[in-house]
Amino acid sequence: MTPHRNVSTEVSDFLLNCFVRSPSWQLWLSLPLSLLFLLAMGANTTLLVTIRLEASLHQPMYYLLSLLSLLDMVLCLTVIPKVLAIFWFDLRAISFFACFLQMYIMNSFLAMESCPFMVMAYDRYVAICHPLRYPSIIPDQFVARAAIFILARNFIFTLPIPILFARLHYCGRNVIENCICANMSVSRLSCDDVTVNRLYQFALSWTMLGSDLILIFASYTLILRAVLRLKAEGAVAKALGTCGSHFILILFFSTILLVFVLTHVAKKKVPPDVPVLLNVLHHVVPAAPNPIVYGVRTQEIKQGIQRLLKKGG
Repeated sequence: MTPHRNVSTEVSDFLLNCFVRSPSWQLWLSLPLSLLFLLAMGANTTLLVTIRLEASLHQPMYYLLSLLSLLDMVLCLTVIPKVLAIFWFDLRAISFFACFLQMYIMNSFLAMESCPFMVMAYDRYVAICHPLRYPSIIPDQFVARAAIFILARNFIFTLPIPILFARLHYCGRNVIENCICANMSVSRLSCDDVTVNRLYQFALSWTMLGSDLILIFASYTLILRAVLRLKAEGAVAKALGTCGSHFILILFFSTILLVFVLTHVAKKKVPPDVPVLLNVLHHVVPAAPNPIVYGVRTQEIKQGIQRLLKKGG
């Protein structure tokens, strides 16, 4: 089978081969992964319903939190059901279209994860540093415009990734050494030069994620400088309290991302199945604590959930 024939004539689908060297991992991972998935979906659904039904939560910050919850839920639904189907029923086959669609959604929505944090950082900066001008700077249409920008930016700039991978020739090799259609795992099957794919992905990652993180850091630096100048009693604690949840989630997001990157950089020094495990967990672990952190730390959300539970009871 020559490498220059059309992809569709070479292989009809891919096979996802999870934890090749540690097959026992599938058994003991299936239950905690299922529980994490249910926790993530349940907690984010509760948060979305609470923000939708509670009029007091119809504010930009909570709308942005809703956007973050929706992103987490889409990522979970894109990855975890297929992984569990492999664990429980050995349904390893995935079509070309489904594989590249999963790749596109993962790249698009993972890149979006930092965007709500960036916009929330700007929202808190305006609220703390320019409180009197807040209604004029952050109007009612602000979140809708921000959401459109986030979706358009990520959908457009990540679209070439699956297209570039779909154009490659796979020479009959169709076993992906991963639980998901991760870019690097799929590229290893190709007999073509993947330099362009890797360069585009590298440039895109650092441009989009890097710019978001720089803006987040700059916003919170300005917030911290403004907060330290406040002289009113309790003003510093109140201002920092509004940003505390953001700090926790950004730190959590950054830590998981850093561990994931370092593991791939040092892949020769860690077992091959460890990056695969982190690849799966990266799509579900952040989704579970995000709404819980806000539910515990934000009094308005906590009260809103309590009111909904009383109405339901």
